[in-house]
Amino acid sequence: MTTILAPLVAGASYARLLHLLVGWIFAGVILMIYPGTYRKSLGEILAGAVWLDVVVLALVALVPAARRAEGVQARLLLVPDREEDIGVEPSDTWADRRRTAVWLIGRVVLGSAVGFATVFGLTPVFNLLTGPRALWYLPLAPVLALAYGWLVVWAGRLQLAMAVRLLGPSPAERLAEAELRAERLLERNRLARELHDSIGHALTVTVLQAGAAREVGDPAFAAKALEVIEETGRQAMEDLERTLVLLRETPAGGGARNGAATEQPGIDQLPALFDTARAAGSPVEARVEVPAGVLPGVLSRESYRIVQEGVTNALKYAPGQPVDVQVAVRDGQLELRCANRLVAAPGRGGGSRKGGKGLRGIRERAVLLGGAASAGPVDPAGPTAGSLADGAGEWVLAVRLPLRLGA
Repeated sequence: MTTILAPLVAGASYARLLHLLVGWIFAGVILMIYPGTYRKSLGEILAGAVWLDVVVLALVALVPAARRAEGVQARLLLVPDREEDIGVEPSDTWADRRRTAVWLIGRVVLGSAVGFATVFGLTPVFNLLTGPRALWYLPLAPVLALAYGWLVVWAGRLQLAMAVRLLGPSPAERLAEAELRAERLLERNRLARELHDSIGHALTVTVLQAGAAREVGDPAFAAKALEVIEETGRQAMEDLERTLVLLRETPAGGGARNGAATEQPGIDQLPALFDTARAAGSPVEARVEVPAGVLPGVLSRESYRIVQEGVTNALKYAPGQPVDVQVAVRDGQLELRCANRLVAAPGRGGGSRKGGKGLRGIRERAVLLGGAASAGPVDPAGPTAGSLADGAGEWVLAVRLPLRLGA
């Protein structure tokens, strides 16, 4: 019983009835002003008025703002489950105008049907229930009221389905919205990688410097370690501030102090990165053979982050061991290589790095740039890569990126 009666007392049903009656009122106005009704039957008048309705509604649909007005009204009175199912944007294409015209005509037809059913149906019922034999027909009153109520409910639901179908986003708009969501997701992933690379590197250097200063006990060494920690922390704070500026969608330089927060790191900043690693106790042998101005901005930035992650991994899993870094442009591709000796460490076997978020981020960067990345233990005596005993080989990160996407 609740299932039957609940829709009849719902506020949405009465709001939808009002929306239906607006369409009926429009048809009634056209009918009243339709010329040439003298000595014509009701059927002839309706047949002529229908064509006038169609022409007027088609002309209204040509106005771009008509679609917006209908969408706003439908959202307000038809009470959709999700408002975004009914668009409120003006017509941009002829397809939008055609759908708007079909919606307007369908709305008036359905509203007129409910309006005429209300007038021509309730009037006889009222006469029966107030006539001389009213007591005989009184038991039918609840049944008739229930039937009329459900007519309104189903007509309102049909009107809502029409609105979602005809006023909802077009396939092109849905595709554009999906592309926008994908772009936002990619941007969030990129920012997450930026934070992981920058903050992870800073924390690794800080932990190593603090531990070394505590064990050495030399005041001069401790002072140098504190200086490195301070500089690394300052750089991490600038990277964090820059990322927060991007998250707030602030224009470049709008929320940064002296422009530092929005400055993108590039391959020209690798020497400072190597100095930080050397200060952390790991000798770095670097060969950067990249002519100035060859790398596009995005490739320079992503290359810096890749090398930074490789050096950070070396500091984390092989502290104090030499790190060999090679960056060169060959055959239209940028080649990045970062290698360090495998060392024995409790719970830190060389293979444990395979599933790390940093390495996964490097592979994602490489794929997005049209390149490829590999990482794992390698035997210097041969090309065999795989499971090696600690100290028997090197951990090598190798990345190849085309200078131009699609090359």
